[in-house]
Amino acid sequence: MGQDTHRYFIFGTAAGYCGIAWNDVGITRFQLPTRAAEATERLLLRRLPAAEASQPPTEIRQAADAVQRYFEGAEVDFSGFTVDLDGQDEFFRRIYAAARQLRWGQTTTYGALAKELGAGPEAARDVGQAMAKNPVSLIIPCHRVLAAGGKIGGFSAPGGSTTKTRMLELEGVHLGEPAPSQQSFGF
Repeated sequence: MGQDTHRYFIFGTAAGYCGIAWNDVGITRFQLPTRAAEATERLLLRRLPAAEASQPPTEIRQAADAVQRYFEGAEVDFSGFTVDLDGQDEFFRRIYAAARQLRWGQTTTYGALAKELGAGPEAARDVGQAMAKNPVSLIIPCHRVLAAGGKIGGFSAPGGSTTKTRMLELEGVHLGEPAPSQQSFGF
């Protein structure tokens, strides 16, 4: 098949249809869920126009199964899946490697990730750019990287920051206003 040849697979989850693309090296692209398989396929092919639909090999099937479990609310660790970040800038690769260390329900900020990499606060913008261009969202958990002060920040996936919030809530992370201390019983 070769590093330049991409295959892809569209599959259903509890959150909608996801897509995954791969080459001989590893996973090259992941598309977060949309409501329709055709929309997911269109978004995936926009980035990889020459990719061919295919049944996934074992590791890719395992990744798709893990994604399905994730969207059902199961705690899933994607760090063991091989990704191919060929063509990504070296600093972005370092950012992605650091983001992959974030586990289920764990968050950080753009600035904290930049600092962890030994860069100054000005690099927080670079971290944000890397997250926005993440080719394998979820597998590299960019949704776990927040803006300063724990604010949600941007999210370039379908549904934007609402999708990011829902993914974090699946992991037990609740941002925003705290729940009122007294609840109405509704009667």
